[in-house]
Amino acid sequence: ASKDARKSFIMPRATLQSQLALSLLVVAVSMVLLLLHIHQDSYFATTSKSNRSKGNDGTMPDNLKPMRAASTASELIKQDQRRREMNKINEEEKLDQPSVEIQAEEDRGPMNVVLFYADDWRHDTLGAAGNPIVKTPVLDALAKEGVRFTENCVTTSICWVSRATLYSGQYLARHHFEMLGKGRTVNGTEMKFEVPQNETLYSLLKKKANYHVGHAGKLGLWVELDHELNFDFFTDEDGWHWRIIGNKMWHVTEKNTADALRFLATRPKEKPFFLNVAYFATHAVDGDVRQYMPQNESMSMYVNDTIPIPATATEEAWGKMPPFFGEYNEGRTRWRWRFDTPEKHQHMMKNYYRMASEVDKSVGLVLNTLRDQGVLDNTLIIFTTDNGNFHAEHGLADKWYPHQESIRV
Repeated sequence: ASKDARKSFIMPRATLQSQLALSLLVVAVSMVLLLLHIHQDSYFATTSKSNRSKGNDGTMPDNLKPMRAASTASELIKQDQRRREMNKINEEEKLDQPSVEIQAEEDRGPMNVVLFYADDWRHDTLGAAGNPIVKTPVLDALAKEGVRFTENCVTTSICWVSRATLYSGQYLARHHFEMLGKGRTVNGTEMKFEVPQNETLYSLLKKKANYHVGHAGKLGLWVELDHELNFDFFTDEDGWHWRIIGNKMWHVTEKNTADALRFLATRPKEKPFFLNVAYFATHAVDGDVRQYMPQNESMSMYVNDTIPIPATATEEAWGKMPPFFGEYNEGRTRWRWRFDTPEKHQHMMKNYYRMASEVDKSVGLVLNTLRDQGVLDNTLIIFTTDNGNFHAEHGLADKWYPHQESIRV
């Protein structure tokens, strides 16, 4: 090929390269403009939610005008980098400054604990549990504002075993407190309360956590605990509904309440506290034909109510119990004390509910005192009980056996 021919072949390649370069330049400029547009739209979309995107006249904020003036990718990158650095600094400053809530929580210190521990109070003796008769407005409010454990059960439905479990944090198989006042018997020796005294709930709170510890009401073991290790305040009221103390006739729930309020009035204000308000109600007085004896001012309650009879409170249900449930079974004996006629059933259950409502009122008085002292919001409130109770279901009364009525609390 001639020299002119080679020139005619080369020239188109140069032209093609120029066109390609020009096209790439156009694309690059278009991308820069597109990125700038997207960046601005994104900023406005974000800041408009916090009322910072535009002035009242709809104009762009002054702090965005330099962005609009940016005409090269390098300037945009630098501005974006500066913005990221400022955001990082702001986030680090937030981490260095704890929120008001966290600071208030730290200033508050350890939470106080008040345990309301009722007796023979089964799971559905509560308006919040759907009971249409019993009036428990204070406990219902606690259930609404807090957490209600609807499937809570005890493992061994008898007073002293449940209480030993509470005090020790151990099941019967571990704490061995099998019999009231005795514990288990080994080689003819009554072992009493075998849990080391410095490992009880009370002792751990008092000695390890530096809490001011109180117990007001039924201890329910009939053995002595070391008061120096376990308590700063202690009263034990068990087995009675009415009693003369000093010059006053006391009802046991009234006494439990007064002792709880006395603990709160005399506690040291600089220490967190734990208080077990261990009501004897709604336990019956064993051996007394009246069984349940409420306070006089409660006797007008439930007068016009009819207590529903449980579906399994029938001779047919009793007849289906295992053969070892004879007529002299303790649960059957107590059924005769309380529920063997419709009239007796109504009388006993109304008095039982009256005593439950008295406990509810007592809980309200204690909560009001905590509120007046300014510590209610820093106090954990727990309401529970040692076991459930048969109210004539299966032809039985009281507890002991692993039916829902007996073990659910």
